[in-house]
Amino acid sequence: MKVPASIVGLVAALVLLAFSGGLHAQQVTVPKNVNVIDGTGAAAKPNKTVVIEGDRIRSIGTGQADTPTDVKAIDMHGQTIMPLIINTHGHLGMVKGTSSAAANETEDNFRRQLLRYQDYGVGAVLSMGTDGQKFAEIREASRRGTWPGADVYSASIGMGAKDGVPPLSMGFTNVLRPETPDEARKDVAQQAPLKPDFIKLWVDDFWGQYPKLAPEIYQAIIDEAHKHRLRVAAHLYHLDDARTLVSDGVDVIAHSIRDGEIDEALLADIKKRQVTYIPTLSLDDFAVVYGDSPKWLNEPFFRAALEPGLFEMITSPDYKAKTRANKVTAQEVEALPIAMRNLKKIYDAGVLVALGTDSGATPIRVQGFAEHIELRLMVQAGLTPLQVISVATKNGARLLGVSDQYGTLEPRKKANFIVLEKDPSGDIRNTQTIRAVWKNGVKVSDGPLGVANSNQLKIDRGASL
Repeated sequence: MKVPASIVGLVAALVLLAFSGGLHAQQVTVPKNVNVIDGTGAAAKPNKTVVIEGDRIRSIGTGQADTPTDVKAIDMHGQTIMPLIINTHGHLGMVKGTSSAAANETEDNFRRQLLRYQDYGVGAVLSMGTDGQKFAEIREASRRGTWPGADVYSASIGMGAKDGVPPLSMGFTNVLRPETPDEARKDVAQQAPLKPDFIKLWVDDFWGQYPKLAPEIYQAIIDEAHKHRLRVAAHLYHLDDARTLVSDGVDVIAHSIRDGEIDEALLADIKKRQVTYIPTLSLDDFAVVYGDSPKWLNEPFFRAALEPGLFEMITSPDYKAKTRANKVTAQEVEALPIAMRNLKKIYDAGVLVALGTDSGATPIRVQGFAEHIELRLMVQAGLTPLQVISVATKNGARLLGVSDQYGTLEPRKKANFIVLEKDPSGDIRNTQTIRAVWKNGVKVSDGPLGVANSNQLKIDRGASL
């Protein structure tokens, strides 16, 4: 049978396009001689070859197995890769310099902070309830890839008590303050069409300084959110509040329980209801640590993350004296060991634990750096470095519902990873030896100590909302 000339011509054209690259063949990149920590909890795997096709991992093997012959490999010289960190409790846009305010939430500030997170190996951030009216636009711009830096997830516009926590005096003016259950339901329903990743609420009185959100109001928030298939994350401090919130159906405990050790009954309820626990240990550490001079105070890895003027503020004799004299300082000092013990107990019980830091809520909770301090504190609490890495990667992806995309380094998942000079599976402090950050199959950063000349270019290239 004679093949029509038109078909022959079409086939020839397709062949020509294929050989000329016109069919957009995916780029293949092959890092070799690399130590792989995959985030699953498995031990580090030395001398591996990773084949990356487009934005995905095709294979992780030994030697030259499954390595395309026509692709130049990149010798990693025994460096370690691990998945990008996922911060499931941060705040975007609020901090600038030494101030924290909704007025700081500009497009430039959001971009700058997302790039900083990325430079420190943080690939995704769940911004917990302070994003204001533009939260959906910000999130979608990030998801489309038109904004550079860490991926954005949002808990929309959170809800707290009138004249209560989070305090207006600390800049939290982009928060709803329902005074009745009906108002609370309406506030949830109005946000529901925008499909926030979570609804955030605050149940705290800052040691009796402020009114606390009433149970009938947060019960209405939780109930209404669930009607709209939305999960609820709660800021809390006290054991009794945790008990009530879990009973009422909260999905995420977004801070450690810090006024008492968790009992077996509550632990069993948390596990039965599949509540996720985000310890934010670094929050309590940052509240007191600047009263002295921590060992890392003058390290470049810390200094590179700071807002202008912040180093001068936290090292001033006046700030140190105020921190030591603050009546809350003693309570924070007592809170951190309790939080650590509760974390270990909760983790050992099999509850899902995800990394969060509350970075960006105030200037002293330094975005990017805080996530690495959180890793250290979780190890001090009794978790192994490999367990902590899984908490910071795999578990965060599970909480955000993106485990099929990233969170671990496995075939068919995104090639999102940090390149480290040293292996953190024996010493968690080695997560700070960042040499590069890869996202979607390409290198996007040289790390916080190698980015000074490239960030402005990235910002200039980014598209507007």
